[in-house]
Parts: sequence; C-alpha cells; structure tokens
Amino acid sequence: MEPTIGENLAAIRQQSTLTQEQLAERAGVDVGVIRKLEQGARKSARLPTLHALARALNVPTSALIGDTSHAAARAEPDHRPLSLAEIRRAVVPVRGITGTALTPPAGDPPKPEVLRARLHAVDRAYHANDYARALADMPALLLDVRAAAGLADEIDRASAYTLLARTQHLTGNLLIQLRASDLAMTALSGALDAARQAGNQVVATTVIKGMCWVLIRQGRFVEAAELAVATADQVEPRFSRAVPDELAAWGWLLTVAAAARARNNEPDAAVELTTAAAAAAVRIGQWAPEPGHLMMVGGFDTARVQMQRAENAAVAGDPGRVLELAKQVPPGPTTVASSWQRHRLDVAWAHAEQRRYADAIEVLLDLRATASTWLRQQRYARDIVQSISAQRRRAMSQELADLAALVGA
Repeated sequence: MEPTIGENLAAIRQQSTLTQEQLAERAGVDVGVIRKLEQGARKSARLPTLHALARALNVPTSALIGDTSHAAARAEPDHRPLSLAEIRRAVVPVRGITGTALTPPAGDPPKPEVLRARLHAVDRAYHANDYARALADMPALLLDVRAAAGLADEIDRASAYTLLARTQHLTGNLLIQLRASDLAMTALSGALDAARQAGNQVVATTVIKGMCWVLIRQGRFVEAAELAVATADQVEPRFSRAVPDELAAWGWLLTVAAAARARNNEPDAAVELTTAAAAAAVRIGQWAPEPGHLMMVGGFDTARVQMQRAENAAVAGDPGRVLELAKQVPPGPTTVASSWQRHRLDVAWAHAEQRRYADAIEVLLDLRATASTWLRQQRYARDIVQSISAQRRRAMSQELADLAALVGA
C-alpha cells in the first residue's frame, strides 16, 4: 500500500531533523495541520499548504503527494454540476467486436463548411463561459465530425482529421473546466491521434498542452513538465523562419511546463521556462490568429507570459510579487478569457494574503459579474473565499455570502 501524505511528511520531516513546531514556523502553517496529517487524522491538505510544507523542507511537492493515482483522487472531487452523459457517449462511443460503433450515425454527415461553422459556434460559447451551451452542442458535433473523417477520401483526409482533432481538443478543454479530468484526457488522446492522422504538428502541439493541464490538475507535476518540455524540444521553431502558429504553440508548452515546475517547488526551472516563452511572445508581437483557428490556439503574447510570472509567484507564496507583476499585465480579458480570469484569481489571492479583503472581494465580484459559470468551477476561488471568511472578525457580508454560495465555500 502506498504511503499517505502524512507518512511522507513525517518521514521527510524527521530526515530534516525539524520538529513539528519548527516546520510549522518555517512553512507558516498551523502546527495542528502537521500533527493531524502525520497522525492520519487528516488524509490531505490544500495544495498551497502542501507547497508551503515542501518549500520549508526543500523537497518537490510531489515528494509529499506521492503516488499520482492518489493525487488524482485528492485533486479531483467527484463533483459534476452539469450532466456529462451525452458528451461521454460521444467521446467514448460503445463499439462492437469489429471496432465499429454499436449505433452508427444515420445518414451522411453535414458538409465540412457546416461542421466548421458549428465548431466555431461551440468555441465562442466555451470562451464566453457558456459551458451549458457548449456541453449541449458538442456531442452531436463530435459524432458528425468523426463520421465525416471516417468517410473522407485521400484528398480531403488531412482537412477532415484536422477538424476532428480541433473538435476533440475543444471537447477536452471543456471537460477540463468541468473537472472531468479522465474523460478530458480521453478526448485529448483522440485529438492527438487525429492530429497525427492529419499530419498537423501545430494542432498536435496544442493538444499536448491540454494534456499537460490535465496532469497538473491531477497533481502529476513531474509528468506534466516532462511531457511539455520533451514536446517543446521536438517542435522548437527556428525563430528566423517560424510562423506565428508555431511560435505560439511552442510558447504555450513552455508556460505550462513552467506552471508544473512552479507547483513542484522548482522556482528556478519555472523562471527559466517562462523566460524562454517570453522570447517567443516578443517574436510574435501583437498577433491575431487566422479566422480558421479556434480561439484557444491564439492568445499567446507577452501579457500571457506576464500572467504566468504572476502565477509562479502565487504558487511560491509571494503575494507582494504577484501584485507587482500584475501591474504590468494590460487590463481586460485577452483572446483566451480563461487565462485572464485565472490571473485575476491570483490577484484576489494576493490581496487576501495581505489582508486587503475588500480588494480581494472586489476582484471576485468582477469575476462573478463577467464569468460566474467559470468561477463556480474553480476550487482556487473556493479556497480564497474560505480564507477570507475564516480571517474576518465581523459577520459575513451579503456579498461574501453570495460568493461563498456560488463557489461552494
């Protein structure tokens, strides 16, 4: 049986010769949390708490988390506020002994231009945080696109499989937001297979980025970083010849690798990766993706790199640095709205850590006004609201109570 977090913590702490009290003081963590973990009274702790303990012990966070399957179970509670039944049937269709779908699609699939228009409509809904609409429209679209790819002739094969890869990629991203990580990985694996069938390296690279985020959500930081870096090494563009698509895909990989390294208590590696990503962003300049792209392929620029720097600082537990870096991020959402929204949570966290609760609540209220469906899915937001609620001496305000109800705090 794999050791628990508490057992890992006790073993590493004892090797460091620190007492529980000394570790608590160095990490800025309540000694009661350490005692309960080591005694088995608590099975886990919030990820920021584990980061703080790992930093104090000078070990990667993964050394405390241990076995990745257990980490996945802790990182992804079984919470499904939106029904996934139909999209599950589309992502994982029932197949018979011959390998064909048990219920084949009726009739011929729509023409490619119709499918592309439908995909862009779902993409717009996704980036508008309308997950209910995206979830309703995606299953039938995925089945139609898959059927069209299966019927494509040699001339149309590459474009048909590129469309399938993009559809499954968007499906995977949607499922990531809905915290259905295993199903998301299945969709992304299908997207990668389709991209390879199409011979489209840029699409395949962006799919790998999505896979890395699933691994991060599951607490598999080392695997996420290794996959992102290995892929980045394989597709590293020549700056003098690369087109913006290639630079953006490579830059996204480096930022997700930085995110994984930061979460694994490897700040120097995170800085190095973010610096490399910045070079790609500077080379791209102000670039808007071509009309044929999904929104999630674009949005890589110097602002996104700056957001990653702020995120790294938040993971490292440095609220002052987060707020300093946030001043250099242009105001307002970027092409990829979820990146901006995630950055604003870092800002809210930093304000809360500095006991500037009114500022933190103001940021959260702005997110509620513009992205309430997205905010409802964020465990990070729930942690921030719980932290504010626990620290305030006065009775909870109506605004804070509404936020707590929204995020389940």
